[in-house]
Amino acid sequence: MNSSTFTIGEVAHQSGVPAKTIRYYEEIALMPTAARAANGYRVFDFKSVQTLRFIKRARDLGFSIEQVTELLALWHDESRTSAEVKELVSRNITEVEKKIEELRGLRDTLQTLADRCHGDDRPDCPILKDLAFGPNLKD
Repeated sequence: MNSSTFTIGEVAHQSGVPAKTIRYYEEIALMPTAARAANGYRVFDFKSVQTLRFIKRARDLGFSIEQVTELLALWHDESRTSAEVKELVSRNITEVEKKIEELRGLRDTLQTLADRCHGDDRPDCPILKDLAFGPNLKD
């Protein structure tokens, strides 16, 4: 391998994406399959590192694999409009806001359960009853 190519381990280190995940991204065609060296090892170029960094950042921001596929297509399409990119990001913001509301509801439910539990030495626990019988059933 020369100085402009990298092994999967080097690409994993430079991109912050584990080698197993890189192989998965190749398998689902999120990124092109790497060329193979004479010894059979995958050979990556710097463009692969950039692509993996892009994917990692997008995933860290909560984009789904499908959305990352769309973002990659936009990134590579020089005739794209920024409006297309913004629209995709705006859709993701809406999804994040929905998840935040769901998490607030979950937190409130857990807080209610914790508030109903005495947390003392007695075996009676409303939390366990709720888990066993549901919120509307008593026994």
